[in-house]
Amino acid sequence: MEKVLLVGIRLPGVPHRDINVSIDELSRLAETVNALVVDTIIQTRQRYDPGHLISKDKAKEISGIAKANNIRTIIFNKELTPTQQRNLEETIGAKIIDRTRLILDIFARRARTKEGALQVELAQYTYFLPRITKQGLWLDGQVGGIGTRGPGERKLEYDRRRIRDHIVKLKNQIDSIRSHRDLQRRRRKASGIPVIDIIGYTNVGKSTLFNAIIKKNAVYADDKLFATLDPTIRNLTLPSGKKILVTDTVGFIRDLPHQLIMAFRATLEEITSADCLIHLIDAISSEHDVQEKVVFDTISELGAINVPLIRVYNKCDLLNKRQLKPRILKDDLFISAKTDRGIDKLLIKIDEMFRTEKTNYTIKIPYAKLNLLPIIHQYSNVTNETYGSRNIKLHIKTDSVGWHKLQKHLI
Repeated sequence: MEKVLLVGIRLPGVPHRDINVSIDELSRLAETVNALVVDTIIQTRQRYDPGHLISKDKAKEISGIAKANNIRTIIFNKELTPTQQRNLEETIGAKIIDRTRLILDIFARRARTKEGALQVELAQYTYFLPRITKQGLWLDGQVGGIGTRGPGERKLEYDRRRIRDHIVKLKNQIDSIRSHRDLQRRRRKASGIPVIDIIGYTNVGKSTLFNAIIKKNAVYADDKLFATLDPTIRNLTLPSGKKILVTDTVGFIRDLPHQLIMAFRATLEEITSADCLIHLIDAISSEHDVQEKVVFDTISELGAINVPLIRVYNKCDLLNKRQLKPRILKDDLFISAKTDRGIDKLLIKIDEMFRTEKTNYTIKIPYAKLNLLPIIHQYSNVTNETYGSRNIKLHIKTDSVGWHKLQKHLI
């Protein structure tokens, strides 16, 4: 295992609890790539140092600790600028990895499909581009270990222009995948088969729940951050006999690198077209409230805030229900995906979500109002489209709740 030292920085107004939780999460990220965390250093400062993030004296102190303990890699809990990263490597004399690059490394290890690999590669190139010098990728001077799951040494010898060209090529390939996904979504909507997405913070047990619901064609699940990266869709028959589709999605995390949000937007947008979201929450986590906010903020950014949502507390076999009472809502469910406890109640709850009868409607959308189409697809199943000279005639199917929401936009 590669020895690493973690470094955090606390600014005025930031509670000690927050920085400790952040460092604990960084430690779990490091362990995910089989790193051995030898020590942790947190410096309190009034502001970030533009040259080193931390003070230069603290960087020299870290250098001494690293040499004394034969530590080759230092991981910072904030994204470093190219200048800060270069200065820190020169001062400390070790490989410097920031939180963003560590997460990119994990995603590179987890990507199993062509789509996932393309999206990770795009995020990597976007991250590495400003870190390219005339001599190549200066921060990859030390090979091996964490942070080396990059696009490849030979590829990174390209000049900036060629890298930018490659980024454009990757974006075009991902756009093609996005178009294909849009087509698949429209077909699913036309078929009238509801889609449910399981969402939540990373490592709350989404894949375990997915497997507990599906019972067959299980997906990979492990007690690791980002154990599942590529979304998986399976058929499910509810207790009433109604057939739906269930999607297992990538987990969210606080301060998810911007490069990954942009690269994985085509995948994450599956959430916006879902008929219902199962928000899985780790019942035993002391940080569940912060994690819930991260998920809420992410789905808000994606435009999925109005999608019906079921809150489900997982791992309740490890926690007394009375301990949850102050923090729950009336309709929240308690389950243990690992032991199947409460799964039957969850399936009944899902069944109830789709028992409302749907009615056929016909609406016309002027070409000047095509921005309404995503909203219409969100709240209804579009069964037919007819293109006229002035507008598009849509035949839709939705329940009373969906029709009520649509009318607000259509008026």
